[in-house]
Amino acid sequence: MTNEKQISVEDKKNIPKWFNIAATVALIWNLMGIIAFVMHIMMSPDMIAKLPQAEQVFYATVPLWATIAFACAVFGGTLGALALLMKKTLAFPLLVLSLLGVVTQMFHSFIIGNSFEVFGPSSTIMPTIVLIIAIALLRLVGTAKNNGWLN
Repeated sequence: MTNEKQISVEDKKNIPKWFNIAATVALIWNLMGIIAFVMHIMMSPDMIAKLPQAEQVFYATVPLWATIAFACAVFGGTLGALALLMKKTLAFPLLVLSLLGVVTQMFHSFIIGNSFEVFGPSSTIMPTIVLIIAIALLRLVGTAKNNGWLN
């Protein structure tokens, strides 16, 4: 017997359908993040050499900790979304890890790497969306915990 609260049949009936839809969309979103991460780490020197000079310098100077933050963001988010689908409280720490990874990666990109100057103003759109979604997923897991939808 475990100390974790089990979701009763009645509790399962009270979980709204939108919750599973949101968790599924979150999983797909984070799987796309994994694809972006793999593409990023698989960039060959030949691919980087074809980029404009400022972008080459940007890619060449990404520190290991920023790449680790990127990995934490996408893998933490993917596992967190999977935990949401499985109705597990483990979703919370995984999604916190993901948000911390997002913030750390953005700190590198915008503060240290100055990506705004390298890639232009449009480079802020996707990171802003990523940050909003990471925060929204934490709110979703909080709602799920408060309503007893997770065990």
